[in-house]
Amino acid sequence: MTIVSKLRHTVRGKILLTVCAVVGSVALPQLVHLIGAFSGVGTALGELLLPMHFFVLLAGFLAGPAAGAATGAMAPLISSLLSGMPRATVLPFMMIELLGYGLMAGLLCKVHINRFSKLVIAQIVGRAMRAGAVLLAVFAFGSNTVSISSIPNMIRMGLVGILLQWCILPLLLARLDAMEKNDDL
Repeated sequence: MTIVSKLRHTVRGKILLTVCAVVGSVALPQLVHLIGAFSGVGTALGELLLPMHFFVLLAGFLAGPAAGAATGAMAPLISSLLSGMPRATVLPFMMIELLGYGLMAGLLCKVHINRFSKLVIAQIVGRAMRAGAVLLAVFAFGSNTVSISSIPNMIRMGLVGILLQWCILPLLLARLDAMEKNDDL
């Protein structure tokens, strides 16, 4: 069994992938926020590029639904505890969204449709879960910390990050699949 297979198909490998994905999901946004601070755009660069989402999706696609969901739930929480970002008012919504991304990517990882379609479905589910959480917070609980207008703003602001995910993730997953197939021969 090759290293790629061990990581994807053993419990120990899936745990290692999850830990690495959480670390990446915390570290990459910090780098993006640092670049944003130096360039004068601040945290808006993170909202634009969605760096945390990348590793959550990757964890789901590589290690399955439990790893993807765990990464999605833990990464924003750990990041918030360490850096204050995401802010407490946004944190539960981000955790729900990223949990949805990771869970759906994991559920789709063995489904026989193309990688791009899997990615789009996972993105739609994650964003829909966040929108549903916002609607629930506003209408069921009367929350004034979030508004309905945040739903279209969230989608509009993240379009560049979504496009980057479309360009990078299917190619990366194809390369990893090819490496696994070549090593199994």
